[in-house]
Amino acid sequence: MSATHILVVDDEPDIRGLVKDILEDEGYTVAIAENGEAARHALRDRRPDLILLDIWMPDIDGITLLKEWSEEDDLPCPVIMMSGHGTVETAVEATRLGAYDFLEKPLSMAKLLLTVERALEADKLQQENIGLKRRAPQVHEPVGRSAVMQRLREQVKRIAQHDTWVLITGESGSGRETFARYLHSQSARRERPFVDLSVSSLAGGNASRELFGTEDGEHTHYGSLEKAAGGTLLLDEVADMEWEAQSKLLGALDSGSFLRVSGNEPVRIDVRIVAVTQRNLEDEVRAGRFREDLFYHLNVVPLNIPSLQEHAEDVPDLLNFYLDYFATHEKLPYRRFSVGAQNFLRNYPWPGNVRELKNLVQRVLILGAGDEISQKEVESALGAPPPVQAQALEGLVSFDQPLRQAREQFEKAYLDYQLEKHAGNVSKMAKEAGMERTHLYRKLRSLGIEIKERR
Repeated sequence: MSATHILVVDDEPDIRGLVKDILEDEGYTVAIAENGEAARHALRDRRPDLILLDIWMPDIDGITLLKEWSEEDDLPCPVIMMSGHGTVETAVEATRLGAYDFLEKPLSMAKLLLTVERALEADKLQQENIGLKRRAPQVHEPVGRSAVMQRLREQVKRIAQHDTWVLITGESGSGRETFARYLHSQSARRERPFVDLSVSSLAGGNASRELFGTEDGEHTHYGSLEKAAGGTLLLDEVADMEWEAQSKLLGALDSGSFLRVSGNEPVRIDVRIVAVTQRNLEDEVRAGRFREDLFYHLNVVPLNIPSLQEHAEDVPDLLNFYLDYFATHEKLPYRRFSVGAQNFLRNYPWPGNVRELKNLVQRVLILGAGDEISQKEVESALGAPPPVQAQALEGLVSFDQPLRQAREQFEKAYLDYQLEKHAGNVSKMAKEAGMERTHLYRKLRSLGIEIKERR
């Protein structure tokens, strides 16, 4: 795993050498550039985590470089300006262009180190906030005291100690990204970036740009593999990746390096890849939609996240977590779920998993009133009938008859129950029953069970 990388740009050799030595003593890796042109080359060679940039240099001044970098995209990283002849106007212009701070020469090394530390921390918080806005709320540790969740957390902690790639599977909304972030937070890469890339956005030529970045004259655009350098890259819904993008990613993984689009110098890969999917990648491989060799690259350590229905005893803890979250972070009025509402929700099938539960909590806090959230309010918010209670086998099937008749009697009672439970939704019913839909339809017809009545 690579350490934080800092680029020092200054035309005075003594200052470059002194700053480099001090930063390396603090555990940073440091590259140096004696002028603007060398700084451009350094940025093409490797994306820094922070730049210390002198203003007055013989070829290109620091403000011009700063303007050049800010025009292409957001600045590639925090930039701290340095100058022995700075003016208020210069400092204001640097700040307007996105510089984090302005240090006057002669440099105070204590102030330099403090400013570097604060700039890196501010950048880390900004990246986390971007993730929060996109997929709020962020849970640093998966919620739940069930045996299933305790076992999963322990498994993730063990995996985190080894720098292997991980394939996380599970239904949509089950908390796969939460476990990916938890894995990152428990690993030696925790202080480095966590980059979330939506694979569905990688279409055609956009795939190479987003994964590997581009070089265009003096401008360099960094792709996700470089943005995540030293950290973790999450490939969200990796099964959606186009075949061409799969091939390019595989080539980079095989060689351990890649070329940016229009670039000539290889860039080394130093990143843990966590791939997430709700589809069975082995089925995708057999269907010819996913490369077998890429599957084996990604599937070093598989981790399956269960549906919420499989650990329904965690529902009360999850409800309380999201009540606290929305009351604290979105200033929604705090309310509590009644015992009846909690019991109802523990028996609810949760087709949308934890995401559906989160949305339900937010909905009742926004639309409801009063201190207590009743079962009736919950049922109304879900727009679903109460779950059907399972019936005992005794009394439904007579044991004093031939086995074939008893089996048919049981199958009819079982499928009647499933139809009521899923309100006539055959797809959900087939999934729970473990049957193919076509087989299920034939079975329903043979038993004389009508579907339309349940819808």
